[in-house]
Amino acid sequence: MIEVRRLRVLRALADHGTVTAAAEVLHLTPSAVSQQLAALESEVGQELLERRGRRVAITSAGRLLLVHADTILGEVERAEDALKLFANGTTGEVRITAFATAISLLVAPTLARLRETSPGLTLVVRDAEGHQGITQLLDGDADLAIAVEHRGSPRPDDQRLTRIPLYAEPFVAVLPPTHPAAGHDAVDLSMLAGDNWVMTAPGNPIRDVVLLACEQAGFQPKIAHESDDFHAVAALVASGAGVSLVPRLAVPAPTLALIRPLPDPAPVRRVYAAVRRSRADHPLITATLDVLTEVAVRYHLVGLQPRL
Repeated sequence: MIEVRRLRVLRALADHGTVTAAAEVLHLTPSAVSQQLAALESEVGQELLERRGRRVAITSAGRLLLVHADTILGEVERAEDALKLFANGTTGEVRITAFATAISLLVAPTLARLRETSPGLTLVVRDAEGHQGITQLLDGDADLAIAVEHRGSPRPDDQRLTRIPLYAEPFVAVLPPTHPAAGHDAVDLSMLAGDNWVMTAPGNPIRDVVLLACEQAGFQPKIAHESDDFHAVAALVASGAGVSLVPRLAVPAPTLALIRPLPDPAPVRRVYAAVRRSRADHPLITATLDVLTEVAVRYHLVGLQPRL
């Protein structure tokens, strides 16, 4: 195995002509330089130098090794530079997990913006429902999670996490075109008490919000169909299979279902970003969060209630 430091000694000798001059450049003694060159000859099994009195000349084998040494030393220098940039937080990878709507409206524009502002930062995106992202974050499988506030969320004072509120998104009623409430500008939930419902699956935080809203309106919804895909939910509703409540930004467009607002106080989906507290100050994390919050406030989410 050839040691890189000995290749540096050979290159210095080739550049400066004498052992003494090479030693001065390398901040070594002439004896140390000679020892390193002798060890290099032993490693490669060939004579690299010809002694000519007090001077030495590089042999043909030595010149061949120098060609490769230049490539090796260049790659080592690039590796050292890359590691310095990584240590300084200017280059590296951030693994982000988010639910589908957040990927479309927040993460994708953030990724595009970071290509301009932080070209050394690479986002790796994973799709996860709003209740799954925090688990992946705490397990170390993600560096940043975009999640939905729900009854099973970690407490705000959980010391493992730093949370950054992004926006609060109102729910809307999704109705079949022939529904009796179709002519109303806004739909009170009590008007839907007798309908079949299309609901997200158990464990999805959206389901918790909808069930609680129905409970507060004085009824328990009759759940006829379940899907976590809002395109499927809208299609089922449009076909007359039932009614649903869906976060406003998750409503697919176009859709044959009718969309109606709910009177205040309407249920909301509260979306936040979370990172492990131990990494909250890492430059790559903070750069990602800065752009993410900027997108949440200024880009897609105009008209919502940002950072509540």
